[in-house]
Amino acid sequence: MRVMGHVVCCLAITAVTYAETRTKHWAWQPLETSSIPKIKNHPHPVDAFILYRLRSKGLELAPEASRLTLIRRLTFNLTGIAPTPKEIESFLSDASSNAYEKLVDRLLSSSAYGEHWAQHWLDLARFAETDGFEHDKIRPNAWRYRDWVIEALNQDLPYNRFIQLQIAGDQLHPDDPQAAIATGFLLAGQDMPDINLQTERRHMVLNEMTSVVGSTFLGLTLGCAQCHDHKYDPISQKEFYQMRAFFESDLQLKERKLGKLTVRVMHSGKPIKTHLSVRGDFRRQGDVVSAGYPAIALPANMKPKEGQRRELAEWLTRPDNALAMRVLANRLWQQHFFVPLTTPEDFGTQGEPPTHPRLLDWLATELPRRNWSLKAMHKLIVTSATWRQASRNTPTDQNWESRLTRDPENKLWSRQLRRRLTGEMIRDTLLAASGSLSGSKGGPGVRPPLPREITVTLLKNQWPVSKKLEDHRRRSIYLFARRNLRLPMFDLFDRPPQAETCARRRNSTTAPQSLALLNSEFTRDAAAQLARVAAEKTSNQSAQFTYCYSRLFNREPTADELESCAQLVEATGNPKQGLAELCLALMNLNEFLYLD
Repeated sequence: MRVMGHVVCCLAITAVTYAETRTKHWAWQPLETSSIPKIKNHPHPVDAFILYRLRSKGLELAPEASRLTLIRRLTFNLTGIAPTPKEIESFLSDASSNAYEKLVDRLLSSSAYGEHWAQHWLDLARFAETDGFEHDKIRPNAWRYRDWVIEALNQDLPYNRFIQLQIAGDQLHPDDPQAAIATGFLLAGQDMPDINLQTERRHMVLNEMTSVVGSTFLGLTLGCAQCHDHKYDPISQKEFYQMRAFFESDLQLKERKLGKLTVRVMHSGKPIKTHLSVRGDFRRQGDVVSAGYPAIALPANMKPKEGQRRELAEWLTRPDNALAMRVLANRLWQQHFFVPLTTPEDFGTQGEPPTHPRLLDWLATELPRRNWSLKAMHKLIVTSATWRQASRNTPTDQNWESRLTRDPENKLWSRQLRRRLTGEMIRDTLLAASGSLSGSKGGPGVRPPLPREITVTLLKNQWPVSKKLEDHRRRSIYLFARRNLRLPMFDLFDRPPQAETCARRRNSTTAPQSLALLNSEFTRDAAAQLARVAAEKTSNQSAQFTYCYSRLFNREPTADELESCAQLVEATGNPKQGLAELCLALMNLNEFLYLD
């Protein structure tokens, strides 16, 4: 009896704790609709929120970065690739008051925008073109979902529609194959088609799908409740299976015929009851549950009428769905500033409270006001003085030391942060700098040659190299995404393994990164090609050095740098080889690898 009493007592305490958390935790409250702070001489709303906090600590925004720094930062940020010398010259010579705004508009209208920003989304979607696990079988038409994402972003498909189509495109537009392809988001995770028990396979796919929807759109660790009630957040096991019920009847483990295409998508089928799995064991079926939303998510007490995915899609994109809107606003801020306003992968009680809660809520409410346009939100953020701040001390900044002292971790955004290029950015920019980047778009993933130390370990036909040589030089977004075999550059520079949704990439600094950049066949070939292009353009050695600097650093070298370059080339005893070695050395400098 004592034991039973103890259990009842614990349960009562847990219930009270859950109830208190449900009412007090910041992420589950209605969106705050407070007005923009009034800041003299700073009409931009983002700056107003940031300055309101800064001035409470006796700080101001850092001076604006140089125009050369801004075009490099902006072009990488919006397109994932460096600006060309011609683009830089055009921007620097434009004396109009809206020169920067025109640059933003041009970059957002470029097809490179969708190719770059699609990768952010594919990290969340855990996209790959194979099943994963031991056999890692190929999914022949998985690339169609990737192309759909790129095109949707380039067309600036309203974000609410962007999400709705990925959750329930087939139900919203039954006659549109592209809408069905969009539901590839739900099926992009790992799968084990060869597992003996197909019932177990189905259970695993459904649970993974439910967990990903929770983490991607709600910032919740729903997967922690598939075996028992969540240990930290008020999410019950029943609520997990209620979310799963939205997908239960529509999961088809076989590929579906769409016109001439055969592709893995969601498809409404015969109703299938969802049972709570006792302790997560698919063989032990518990009570039947109907589709429903987590109680902590607002608006409260909403219930689906039919339990269809389209209802879930509409609920996730309601402007008053405070949790979902905050998650999106935080992701946008993170991708532009590298650091989020709060923990992107966990809006539960174990996450960090936002550094600027009023700004987060304002951004969350601003998207619907701007017709759900992601491009409009991008422009809003990158045109702020906060985003355009310098990342290092400048001659005009008299308060740099004060910034470092009073805001050492830059949580108040008293300066911009330096950030390292991703593996995709590094590869694409090296190809572009050497004049080798292909402009081909879309289609099945391309397989470029792999280093010999990798190919000797592979099974037959595990990585058949694409026959068309031009394809080997396509943008990284179009390279074949195999779960169990990633390109070394992507692996070294923290591309996620595509086994689960990734809200924030790691940012490591390791010795193998430097070794690869110095010694890999890819970087040495890129250096040699850049040297050849420079030599073809001019026989003047200083002009060759200047060309290489302009392609890698987007600036001209100083007199001292020209002298150092000449000394390095001369030391090799071979001008042609020396120029290639110089290019390789420049590719390994922090100035190339990091954005100011």
